[in-house]
Amino acid sequence: MMNPVIYVTRKIPEEVLQPYQNMFNFRMWDKEDVPVPRDVLLKEAATADGVLCLLTENIDREFFDYAKNLKIVANMAVGFDNIDVEAAREHGVVVTNTPDVLTETTADLTFALLMATARRIVEAADYIREDKWQYWAPYLLAGSDVHGKTIGIVGMGRIGEAVARRARGFGMSILYHNRSRQEKAEQELGAVYSDFTDLLQKADFVVSLVPLTEQTAKMFDRDAFNNMKSSAIFINVSRGGTVDEEALYDALAANEIQAAGLDVFANEPISSEHQLLELDNVVCLPHIGSASEATRTKMLELCLDNLKAVLNGEEAITPVK
Repeated sequence: MMNPVIYVTRKIPEEVLQPYQNMFNFRMWDKEDVPVPRDVLLKEAATADGVLCLLTENIDREFFDYAKNLKIVANMAVGFDNIDVEAAREHGVVVTNTPDVLTETTADLTFALLMATARRIVEAADYIREDKWQYWAPYLLAGSDVHGKTIGIVGMGRIGEAVARRARGFGMSILYHNRSRQEKAEQELGAVYSDFTDLLQKADFVVSLVPLTEQTAKMFDRDAFNNMKSSAIFINVSRGGTVDEEALYDALAANEIQAAGLDVFANEPISSEHQLLELDNVVCLPHIGSASEATRTKMLELCLDNLKAVLNGEEAITPVK
């Protein structure tokens, strides 16, 4: 009996695949930094039993119509807004994601971005690179304190709680907004539930950690930024689609909010001509929230373990429900 065929949509290290080589026949797009073309993806999906994909792939109804033999799509991400989950169900295909394994790493990046934005770290580093540092001055590149301030976390899931733990270490007051109350976070971390508008009005740092859904699309709009303090700093490590980028640009350009730190954008990748990069009070990163070597390897291993389980007739480890 032939081993199931797995198509991997981006080049990944052979050593990660090695423990699974006897179980599967792997086919893989041969580039690490360029997404698989749509026509190649559809052609490969037509004969695959499983697909290991990234957020860059649009796994839509057309894809499932092509993928007649497909049993599982393993998405190397927590979010799955790149996948038509309803179409997958109709075609009897299991969809999995990679929660938990990237929680702490993404929380590290979130807090690093918050601190870099508050203390103007990137701007200060560029100040030296551009040979501008001639004198010391009392308010040269003065930023905002982090300790003792109020953080407002929108989306108190696993990553939100991990960010709250870090905030607690900085003596911050913690507000949060979520679809449901998180009593554990309230009891263990002293987090205080707040409605969305109240959080925006009180927080010194507003951190978006919500998934992208119909309800959260552009939830950070002009009204949201108008409700923030003029000294507020906005951080987005969720999905770019949760933000109205035009409204954010206008708020920053008019100093209606102080600064923003962004790891995600509405349309990725962005170029150096993106309008937000015109502003000195924005720190932009190329969607590296989970980008530590150890975590990315764990994410791939979880994808492969999900493929193994489903194609062996077992329950997926982390199914999208």
